[in-house]
Amino acid sequence: MLAATLALTGCGSSSNTTYDAAIRGSTLTIYASVPLHGASRVSGEAVLSAEKLALSQGRYRIGRYRIAFKPLDDSTPQRGEWDPGQTTANAKLAAQDPSTIGYIGELNSGASAISIPILNRLGIPQISPASTAVGLTSGGVGAAPGEPEKYYPTGVRTYARIVPNDAVQALAQLKLQQAEGCTKTYVLDDGEVDGHDSATSFMLAAQQSPIHLVGSQSFDPNASDYRSLAEGVKSTGANCVLISAITESNAAAVTNAMAVAIPAAKIFGSAGLAESTFTDAAQGGIPTAVDPQVMITAPTLEPAAYPAAAEAFYNAYDHAYGTPQPAAIYGYEAMSLMLSAIARATEGGRTPIRRSKALQALFSTRDRHSVLGTYSIQRDGDTTSRRYGAYRIVDGQLSFWRAIDA
Repeated sequence: MLAATLALTGCGSSSNTTYDAAIRGSTLTIYASVPLHGASRVSGEAVLSAEKLALSQGRYRIGRYRIAFKPLDDSTPQRGEWDPGQTTANAKLAAQDPSTIGYIGELNSGASAISIPILNRLGIPQISPASTAVGLTSGGVGAAPGEPEKYYPTGVRTYARIVPNDAVQALAQLKLQQAEGCTKTYVLDDGEVDGHDSATSFMLAAQQSPIHLVGSQSFDPNASDYRSLAEGVKSTGANCVLISAITESNAAAVTNAMAVAIPAAKIFGSAGLAESTFTDAAQGGIPTAVDPQVMITAPTLEPAAYPAAAEAFYNAYDHAYGTPQPAAIYGYEAMSLMLSAIARATEGGRTPIRRSKALQALFSTRDRHSVLGTYSIQRDGDTTSRRYGAYRIVDGQLSFWRAIDA
């Protein structure tokens, strides 16, 4: 208990050791943290439902071990989106549970930046289905000073993600915009970690492309009117606008203002906008008249672009929960990968388990055949997958257009 407490507070930890808790008993607990308030609740709910589906298909067991599932809400009604304090509480709850074997989350990169170091001190394997900020795993182009080392106080990587990072999305966006005839692009972001990071990654990548960046800025998510912002963008001569944001950041209002002010411009959205609360006017999204101007990049592809296992997933999900949000399949695979790591670490549930064994199994994932296709987890925690989908919006619904290899 003393060791766990010291690890939680950061005292007594070193740069090359991880608190390795042997898990006693026959119950292993997996925590999941997603936003269940605000516009992104639709993605959070879809991810949780898909995770439950993966667990139910395995009957909540791996050999002699029963798998307990504890979903958590990292948002608050007051904030209407993910909340730093609530995210901290979620991660600490998982860290203080001696039966914890894994943590799936977060959806937002800013939230992941908070939970990773808390879980890292206890050596808890963490898989994100959606956080894409480059600096969470890499110190390369697009990362901030001190990243990613500041997230791993033990010096051991405990965080992996199955979604390609923002550097990959930036290349996909560039290919899409070039194919759509963009020559002058203006970049807007919401100041959130996800929005700012994906915008930065795009602008860095664009420096090596024929596309000319005519301006960039962060917009105020709480503004009541964006007409002056739109007029300013119009004055630059931009024929394309990239909106890098999450739906909660008033992204639909910003998009509509751009479409009204620059009706000939093409508007592109980052993956954070690939949800029905942005696309569907009935759910507070953009007006249907704006649909033809907007395209979105998201890591999810059409079912036909995936292996046969994906069709089985979509059929099962639709039967149990209805039409899935794009993020659902990543929730399913995040849980499936976590279960696979536990199974490999325990020889199918026959041998004792330590977190370090599950962690080693997670990071030794190579050529995994999954609903997303074949991929590996790299040493830094990133996936080897580099495909993104390009979506149009038709009558308020995301409509898959094409796959882009970045």
